[in-house]
Amino acid sequence: MKQRTLLITLTGPDRPGVTSRLFGTLASFPVNVVDVEQVVIRGRLVLGVLVMYAGGPPTGTGGTLGAMWAAVERVAEDLGMEVELATGTDTKEKRRRGRLHVTVLGEPLQPAALAGIAGRIAAAGANIDRIERLAHLPVTCIELEVSGADPAALRHALAAEAVLQQVDVAVQRSGLLRRTKKLIVMDVDSTLIQGEVIELLAAHAGCMDEVEKITSAAMRGELDFAASLRERVALLEGLPADAFEAVRQEVVLTPGARTLVRTLKRLDYRFAIVSGGFTQITDALVEELGIDYSAANTLEVVNGKLTGRVVGEIVDRPGKARALERFARQAGIPISQTVAIGDGANDLDMIGAAGLGIAFNAKPVLQDAADAAVNVPYLDTILYLLGISREEVEAADAEDGLAAPGPAPA
Repeated sequence: MKQRTLLITLTGPDRPGVTSRLFGTLASFPVNVVDVEQVVIRGRLVLGVLVMYAGGPPTGTGGTLGAMWAAVERVAEDLGMEVELATGTDTKEKRRRGRLHVTVLGEPLQPAALAGIAGRIAAAGANIDRIERLAHLPVTCIELEVSGADPAALRHALAAEAVLQQVDVAVQRSGLLRRTKKLIVMDVDSTLIQGEVIELLAAHAGCMDEVEKITSAAMRGELDFAASLRERVALLEGLPADAFEAVRQEVVLTPGARTLVRTLKRLDYRFAIVSGGFTQITDALVEELGIDYSAANTLEVVNGKLTGRVVGEIVDRPGKARALERFARQAGIPISQTVAIGDGANDLDMIGAAGLGIAFNAKPVLQDAADAAVNVPYLDTILYLLGISREEVEAADAEDGLAAPGPAPA
């Protein structure tokens, strides 16, 4: 028998009982609920309900379709809301292929940016099915659910628009993989922490300028990392080992780092750090943050002083990718469910190997290679790319008795 539909859209001030009142009224009629959408913006509710019934106008306790129509209008009038009703035919609409999540970050987020992004999505022949705000402080984050687009083509188009609009845009496939338990593997220097540890050590050794120049060239990919590391470490020869403790005190976490780790650990994610820096510093971060796995270089110390050499195999660009694979095996997590985060050329292999590669305030060479780029100074914005809202983070913190994070949380 032919199926017909009635779309009911209520708009007006939000208050307790609106949804129950509408469905209580509909319960008097022989209809089935097909779809429900509800959103509240600044205290204003938009509630859409699609119901289906067989054949002609439904009959029953409440009478005809006209009676149901009148009953819904009375509910809207009693609640001081507006109602729109539209009849139609159930055409068994097929779900569009290529379902994606498009995440937009702006500080601030201007209307022109959303106009440009929506225009690019339309030009790709895709449709925006749903829009949700994930955060409004310290950045605004909007997530769009999009269907009917080729992921690679849309990512390319939106990357160009993001540059024009000075926002960050990430495109990810929808589905179960986005929700399953993941392993997060993160670079340390200029990612988990602010600055470069070797430069902090160099400041104590009096060779800061020389080390800084070599570091910058290596991060841009202009120098082989292993060779550049040996060259920089050689400049530290003779530095007393007690400089490690001084540097540990000088290390500053990137804003949002604690929130990121704490939130993901709550969700039973595994968290790892992999660094071209040094175990003498990263071991303290592992202990402080409760990190599950770590890999870094170790500076040789003899008679209380640095020898200017590294002990063992150097954790370089290929070494970081190998560490990611090793951590994934240890955690029993497929590579497709890993996330890698970094900022320099040394992270290229790791970013490429992971299921999701994120460039965080990164050099151009890494931004071009990554699946997503974040260019705001808050590390916890990574949570939004995983579909976790700031509201959910703050609610979890409140349950644990932690103060809500401010505009630039640690």
